[in-house]
Order: sequence, then structure tokens, then C-alpha cells
Amino acid sequence: MTGHPERAFLLLHSPLVGPATWSLVAQALGERGERAIVPDLRSIDQGLEDPPHWPRHARAVARAVEAAPGKGPLVLAAHSGAGPLLPAVRQALATPVAAYVFVDAGLPRDGLSRLDLFEDAEAVRMFRASARSGLLPPWTSEDLREAIPDEGVRDRFVAELRPLALSVYEEPLPVFEGWPDAPCGYIRFGANPAYEAPATQAEGAGWPVVRLAGEHFLMLVDPQGVADALVGLAEVVLRANAGPGGGEPVS
Repeated sequence: MTGHPERAFLLLHSPLVGPATWSLVAQALGERGERAIVPDLRSIDQGLEDPPHWPRHARAVARAVEAAPGKGPLVLAAHSGAGPLLPAVRQALATPVAAYVFVDAGLPRDGLSRLDLFEDAEAVRMFRASARSGLLPPWTSEDLREAIPDEGVRDRFVAELRPLALSVYEEPLPVFEGWPDAPCGYIRFGANPAYEAPATQAEGAGWPVVRLAGEHFLMLVDPQGVADALVGLAEVVLRANAGPGGGEPVS
């Protein structure tokens, strides 16, 4: 299959996990002739330096884009806790952004933290309670057995996990005036109810939304299907918004 080598999919993982999250999808995109860039946000500090953490994360993404071969506009695709980081990433990039795709992810709200975006107060309480000495413990292989059934894939994913400072999820994240400055879409995996609200907000803003049946780490279970959804949604978003201007903001 012939892709679009003049563009690239910039695949961002949540700060809780590592780039293996997107590795199989990046491979599937490459097989389609698409370029994929997968920054490693673990290499920053795991949130162990003093906050704010988000500027370091955004700069790390920009460095990965600058180091990647090929040039051209980017489709920014963010999974889970990477979603609220996208406006900060956009401002760190020198490369044009063609579209944003949120993949089972939270949506940016200016001045709100990732925890502020949780819909359920009990979920926030439990998330904070899971921290030990200010650090969020990584998932174990047993924790993820159902979500990532393939043992080899799961082991590679778990091998990247490190404790993360709770402050990464507590710090407010900025959204610049005029965001979104490019069209947006949303891919929703059906099994995790935590992301139904942002998917509904995306629909309310008029963004195209694709729904896939699967767990929160579906990209490690059905990478071909997720790659198909990414490419297809990007084409829909870009065709529908061929003129100037960005998408509608979520409320």
C-alpha cells in the first residue's frame, strides 16, 4: 500500500508508560508507506525533577521530530494521558501540524491537570492513593494480562515501565489561545469507560469519532486495525478541513 511519505504520524505515549505502546502501530504504518515518529518521554526525568514537567516533555517531542528522517506536516496522535499535552507539544514544534488525533485520550483544557480531567472523584482519590512517597508504581505483567494477552508483547511493554511522580498528573497544563489550530478527530476504544466523556465531547464539537472494540491498549493487541483507523481518520479529517483554520474547541 502506498502511503504519504510527505507527512508523518507523531505517536505520543502517556507519561505513565513507554514508547512500546506505539511500536507495533508504527511498524504497521511503515508497511503502508507512512512515516511514523515515536518519541520516548521516559527519557526526560520520569517526573523526578521539580515541576513543571510538561515543558521538558514538549521539548523532548520536538527533538525527536528534528532528529527523524524526512520532513513534512505532522499528524499528532496522542494516547491516554498524552492527550492533554498536545497544545504544549504544538508550540514546541517548528514543523507544521496537519491534524490532531486523540486515541482513547483525555482532551486539553487550559489550566487543568490530568487529574482535573478525570470525570470520577473516586477515581481521582484512588489514583492519588496508589502513590507511594509521591511516586506512582508501574503496572505489573499480571495487572495487564487481560488488556495485553500476548505474553511477549506484554513483557516488552512492562519492561519499559518506571515509577512516575504523581506531580506529573497534578500539574496544570496550558492550552494556547486559538487551539485547536488544525482539525481534530478521536479514536475511542470501547472497553474503558473513563474515555467515554471525552469521546462524547469530541462528537459534540463536530470532530469525526471512530469507535473500535477493545481494551485501552488495543494498539498492542490489534496494531493493524489501529493503524487502519489512524490513516482512515486522518484522511477524513484532512479532506473535511482542506480550507484554512482549525477544528472547533471542546467545551
